[in-house]
Amino acid sequence: MLLSEPLNKSLGGNTAKVMAEHLGLHTVGDLLHHYPRRYAERGELTRLNDLPLDEHVTVVAQVSDARVHKFNAGRGQRLEVTLTDGSGRLQLVFFGRSIYHHQKELLPGRRGMFAGKVGTFRNVRQLSHPAYEMLGKDSGADAVEAWAQQLIPLYPACAQMESWKISNAVDVVLASLEATGWEAVTDPLPPALQEGRGLLPLPEALRKVHRPRTKADIEDARARLKWDEAFVLQVALARRRHADAQLPAVARKPVAGGLLDAFDARLPFTLTEGQRQVSAEIFDDLATEHPMHRLLQGEVGSGKTLVALRAMLAVVDAGGQAAMLAPTEVLAQQHHRSVTEMMGDLAEGGMLGGSDQGTKVVLLTGSMGTAARRQALLDLVTGEAGIVIGTHALIEDKVQFHDLGLVVVDEQHRFGVEQRDALRSKGKQPPHLLVMTATPIPRTVAMTVFGDLETSVLAQLPAGRSPIASHVVPAKDKPHFLARAWERVREEVEAGHQAYVVCPRIGDEEERANGRKKSPESPESPEDEAEKRPPLAVLEVAEQLAKGPLAGLRVEVLHGRMQPDAKDDVMRRFAAGEVDVLVATTVIEVGVNVPNATAMVIMDADRFGVSQLHQLRGRVGRGSAAGLCLLVSEMPEASPARARLGAVASTLDGFELSRIDLEQRREGDVLGQAQSGVRSSLRMLAVIDDEEIIAAAREEAAAVVAADPELDHLPALRTALDALLDEEREEFLDKG
Repeated sequence: MLLSEPLNKSLGGNTAKVMAEHLGLHTVGDLLHHYPRRYAERGELTRLNDLPLDEHVTVVAQVSDARVHKFNAGRGQRLEVTLTDGSGRLQLVFFGRSIYHHQKELLPGRRGMFAGKVGTFRNVRQLSHPAYEMLGKDSGADAVEAWAQQLIPLYPACAQMESWKISNAVDVVLASLEATGWEAVTDPLPPALQEGRGLLPLPEALRKVHRPRTKADIEDARARLKWDEAFVLQVALARRRHADAQLPAVARKPVAGGLLDAFDARLPFTLTEGQRQVSAEIFDDLATEHPMHRLLQGEVGSGKTLVALRAMLAVVDAGGQAAMLAPTEVLAQQHHRSVTEMMGDLAEGGMLGGSDQGTKVVLLTGSMGTAARRQALLDLVTGEAGIVIGTHALIEDKVQFHDLGLVVVDEQHRFGVEQRDALRSKGKQPPHLLVMTATPIPRTVAMTVFGDLETSVLAQLPAGRSPIASHVVPAKDKPHFLARAWERVREEVEAGHQAYVVCPRIGDEEERANGRKKSPESPESPEDEAEKRPPLAVLEVAEQLAKGPLAGLRVEVLHGRMQPDAKDDVMRRFAAGEVDVLVATTVIEVGVNVPNATAMVIMDADRFGVSQLHQLRGRVGRGSAAGLCLLVSEMPEASPARARLGAVASTLDGFELSRIDLEQRREGDVLGQAQSGVRSSLRMLAVIDDEEIIAAAREEAAAVVAADPELDHLPALRTALDALLDEEREEFLDKG
């Protein structure tokens, strides 16, 4: 109960309010789990020359010099203090009447902690009016030396709450716990697990992570606290898998001589070894009387749709129906078109000219006409249609199935749990579930984020897929490179091929009215300037290209705000070769398959994430001709954005790129605020670096849940689980 106590009881109202508003810390437990990001020590002085501009930093350094300067004909005064770390210098500057107070504190030779935003003045790095705390300021030289030899925790901080204020608050809380007794802090790890793996008890780990005496203390504490995070999360996922395994489902065993065999006999190519292996895993799952929950991940173009279609045909053979849920109308229409083309007359069961072995494949989207929609609904409820492909329109109450046996969800991360569950609830018993994603996911992330699903990976590309050459085009540094990019597009079109141009924004009047206003501040650097400029827009770029470098070519636009019929018409004509260059937003990111499209130019490529760029690039090189992807950016060469683009250009390995993406975005984004709306539960665990811990925790969690699904004999673990899985987190885990 001590850990759930509000901070205002221990720290006072103002401090607690700032911690809640700016750091998301509300309870004693929140504060104790707000771990130091690093520790300063004597001899380990921050390299002041490497401080990042415009970031809020905390440094431990020594005062080298402090002088008062007059300016403005003697009417103004400023105190300039020089800090040193043995390799570089940093200037502090103070103005106003308080300068003499600071001068008394900031004496040459004394060490302190200084926090502020790094700026420059006359090419010298500077902190203006920083907050600071001197180390051992009220003691003699020996005491200062002793103080400096301690490991000083530096906490993730903010402008309103510096690191040492957080440290002081931790001191208060730790003293309170020492006085009242740490035994009130419950330990979520089962005793056998803790002892078997040689982990510290939780109270000792919390003490050592905040107030370590040695580096070994820090390592021991981190090892224990990482296990807490990994194990509690894996128990949550193991319980979800266990609960799903208790549900009944209709076994859907493939039937010899049925629709699937007829389809396979018509394939103009042989399946890859990977496709055969993954299909076997799926068919084994479908044959059980518990619902399949499988994640199918694979590189762009690895043939996931074919594997999913074969699973749907097997379910139809077994007397059931299959539904494929796509995130956009463009993608639903594209899937419907490619499935019916692959199946031929097998997709026209019961229709004139259709195969006797076939079934009906219907499309259901929100924009369909009344008559077509009514017919599709009728085909579903009667069982005439074995396969339906659609958007969220499939989830509406009036949509009824005759016997829904399989749900295929494309690009899982675009759907909420309510949508997935609403579709699954349309079966008489829970249908089998196959989730597909073209975003390669490192094994650790799959175990952590998609941990309630079994995972299949398609790593092998089908024969005949062409290589894709990728290059960064620095539009600002070398404008002639961009001119050459448009020449390359013309060359591809003249060779009989087609091209995409992708922009981050649509650019219509409505969007301009709602868009962000231009910053009144003048840009301070090329990077600032590139970031503050509104992203390039489809409508504007298409017009410029059609009148300029691509004049004479058939240029069309595609974006999400077009009418569905217009979108479908453009995609159909592009697929038919009637459009040379398609200028589009990311609506073409997944599922669009035009083998004759060989070139892609991505404008403002730095505005897209690594995985998204990889997805977009996968739209070219889908035929026999080689693909070309040009990443256009105005960001300067030394910027992190250009480094990211360089990484994308350097490899076609999506799993390697997903690691880079994760390392750059960090776990807080992957598992926390950016996607779940709540603080990340992972503060110590790094999903890329701690693969062994996550894998071991998954095994331990599975064993614990198998023996005691309700955790009746582990009340402390149950409490930790309840704390982790509030309503928002529960939903986040479901969303994957």
